Amino acid sequence: MWFPPITSLLSAAALVPSADEPCADQGWVCDQTYAWWGNQTVSEFTDHVVGGGTAILIVLVVGFVLRLVLHRMIDRLVSKAEKGVLPDRVGRVSLGHSRSSDTAPPRDLATATRRVQRAQAMGSLLKSIVTGVVLAIVITMVLATVGIDVGPIIASAGIIGIALGFGAQSLVGDFLSGTFMIFEDQYGVGDVVDLGEASGTVEAVSLRVTRLRDVNGTVWYVRNGEIVRVGNMSQNWARTVLDVVVAYDEDLVKVRGVLQDVAHDLWEDDDFKGLIIEEPEVWGVESLTPDGITVRVTLKTAPMEQWAVAREMRVRIKARFDYEGIHVPAPAKVMVSPQVAAAAKTATTS
Repeated sequence: MWFPPITSLLSAAALVPSADEPCADQGWVCDQTYAWWGNQTVSEFTDHVVGGGTAILIVLVVGFVLRLVLHRMIDRLVSKAEKGVLPDRVGRVSLGHSRSSDTAPPRDLATATRRVQRAQAMGSLLKSIVTGVVLAIVITMVLATVGIDVGPIIASAGIIGIALGFGAQSLVGDFLSGTFMIFEDQYGVGDVVDLGEASGTVEAVSLRVTRLRDVNGTVWYVRNGEIVRVGNMSQNWARTVLDVVVAYDEDLVKVRGVLQDVAHDLWEDDDFKGLIIEEPEVWGVESLTPDGITVRVTLKTAPMEQWAVAREMRVRIKARFDYEGIHVPAPAKVMVSPQVAAAAKTATTS
């Protein structure tokens, strides 16, 4: 049986580094440093710093590139969301015959502004979430690279997060409410809303607060977490509801016919094409009161146009009633006895 010569075994064993040799368990950086300096401690420290620094640099670069790519993707999604679906077609349909093709009505501008604002808010939220997640992962990997046990750090971060969650419940509630409100498109910039304690036109919407201005010019800041219910008076479509009071001796059939004619003429008016979106209706007698008979007429309008339509309807109803001789009951006068009148006069002169 053939055995390799003992010199071959010795030479092969010499190729395997001994545990007592410098840089036995280190990399080529340690070998090169030891060859230059001849100091094992310096060589091992250099290998540790260079190797760990390279790993940290790789982690930082990968994290930065990942964050940049995700932000670019979010920007593209936000850009598509801002443009919406079929914006040109919607604009042409809602312009009406009397509108020029290069001028958008206010409601189209409000809708576009709300869509852009909602898309930007959601994009900002997604970017913040992506940045936080990527930063947390990068920090954890860097700490693990330098040899720090990240287990206790992760556990401590969880405990701190729970403590902050309990301590800032209102703030967390505001952000969650704002997120769902924007995602569900409950209201946006330019809408006229009723938030309970405050009502008016929405000027700005963020994840924490909503800013709106009422008819008196007062600016209200409402925390999203405190909003229990929302009444949006300018979403999709609106309705003008007019209650017209006439005297008891008027012919109700004639009154209904006059109101129907006035509403129909307004609907066919070129200046209101696209503002009134359905044939107006006279619902009939709404109530009987000591002041007179209330007849209700309704017009379905575009968002934010119900008030302008109502004002024009009142002007035309007044003119038509004067022409037709239809009387609106005068306010009741309070009967005062002569004794009371004399006492009031005496008190005024004295």
